[in-house]
Amino acid sequence: MSGNRFTTIWDATEDTPAEAANMKLRSALMTALRDRISAEALTQSQAADILGVTQPRISDLLRGKIDLFGLDTLVNMATAAGMNVELTISKAA
Repeated sequence: MSGNRFTTIWDATEDTPAEAANMKLRSALMTALRDRISAEALTQSQAADILGVTQPRISDLLRGKIDLFGLDTLVNMATAAGMNVELTISKAA
């Protein structure tokens, strides 16, 4: 086992910093969407109607199947849910 320390799991598992950044954004969007669905006590079918996707896509989202979702799709879903999506860019540490 190496002595490397990573800020996030994505930093440890992805091959490049760009891939890690993409996964961090996707993960944050998926978490926000899951939290919204839970907070409003929506069924998967209701969530699918609101987000403009199919019920199986909601199932994938709730099961955390991150590899099945791109940033564009997640931003579109968040917007459909009435969420404001913002991006902050800063210099890398």
